[in-house]
Amino acid sequence: MIKIDQAIIVEGKYDKIKLASVVDGVVIVTNGFGIFKDKEKLELIRYYARRTGVIILTDSDSAGRRIRGYIKGAVKEGSVRNVFIPDIFGKEKRKEKPSAEGKLGVEGIDKDVLLEAFKKAGISASGETVSSDITKQTLYELGLSGGAESSSMRKALQKSLGLPSLMSATALVEVLRTMTDSIGLKEMVRRLKEEKDDI
Repeated sequence: MIKIDQAIIVEGKYDKIKLASVVDGVVIVTNGFGIFKDKEKLELIRYYARRTGVIILTDSDSAGRRIRGYIKGAVKEGSVRNVFIPDIFGKEKRKEKPSAEGKLGVEGIDKDVLLEAFKKAGISASGETVSSDITKQTLYELGLSGGAESSSMRKALQKSLGLPSLMSATALVEVLRTMTDSIGLKEMVRRLKEEKDDI
């Protein structure tokens, strides 16, 4: 159990139940796409963004990505952080069949994997965050954007770090900034290129 100062935004009530066993903090449920029409809840999220900051923890599928993008676009002031769960394929115990994309949502993720996701996002038990010098230019310089092999290299990097495959370059920069600096990222890319050459 870790204490998180920021309010954490999740999609559904089962996600909230899962988080209650991992995190001590405020958890806000969007009710999936319900957030698009719930002005009151959106104001609550904006309030927490200004007051303590918010952490968006949605599923790693396209629906989760859409909700994440909407909230980030709707919150103009304060702090918005992202925590990404890795792509893990399977089915939640309470469901009869897997989701459309076959990936586990927040509720189906193991507690240790969830804690690791917070750690990878640079969010410690005290709610403090770490940052670095990585920018979109860094991705370009390291061949992770703007080149013929960039997309496959980015996907390989995301996979090696246990990040979801559906991430924009902006989101990738944000999460990388919480994990490492440009020197560390350069080393990761070097190792990935070596592994690729060995195949």
